[in-house]
Amino acid sequence: MLSGMGDASLTLGKLEYADAGVTIRVHWWIEPLYRGDALAGQADDIGAAQALPSAVFQSIPRQERRMFFDSWSDIVRVFLVGVLAYAGLVFLLRISGNRTLSKMNSFDLVVTVAFGSTLSSILISKDVSLLEGLAALALLVLLQLVITWTSVRSRFVSKAVKTAPTVVLRDGQLLHDALKRVRITEDEVRSAVRQHGHGSLAAIDLAVLETDGSLSVIAADKAGDRSAYGKLGESRS
Repeated sequence: MLSGMGDASLTLGKLEYADAGVTIRVHWWIEPLYRGDALAGQADDIGAAQALPSAVFQSIPRQERRMFFDSWSDIVRVFLVGVLAYAGLVFLLRISGNRTLSKMNSFDLVVTVAFGSTLSSILISKDVSLLEGLAALALLVLLQLVITWTSVRSRFVSKAVKTAPTVVLRDGQLLHDALKRVRITEDEVRSAVRQHGHGSLAAIDLAVLETDGSLSVIAADKAGDRSAYGKLGESRS
């Protein structure tokens, strides 16, 4: 009961408002319009009241009212905040160096995804101010700098944030134990071999699942002195 305003009941996609014996059914998804204290819409009885109290308008679910359009001020906010947030992100990435956006390991991927998620929150959510969003982006950049700086100076940190590359094929032979350990199928290895332009596993010297999740394939005729293998070549028989 709305005091002094008659009875209001809400049904799926329809609002019924009864006052002084007159019932108005407003289909708000057709033509919702809110002006001051009034909600004008498509009514079954055109001769009925021309406006509904604001309390009735507020009883309509907000997600229904803003399904297609909320206000021009929100559009302007998206453009203005979007430009400033994007410029701020570019500036932060510029001063942090190319390493920030590289995808050399799983931690790099997490940071890259977090950049996109944070930027979208700044653009869409009114609860996140521009300065709060820029502070979050700056924090991500700072964490990336700290982790990468310490990982190149501490073997413990490096092992903590990075996974070791895994050989999954050697001398044309699939290493089934390694495949099970890293959860890679034989078909995925064969697909990587084909993508590198080879039709035979026998022509492959080494296939490695790298720390960023990609598969490196080295043909036998391009292996050279194998100095790039590092410790990966130590178990070669």
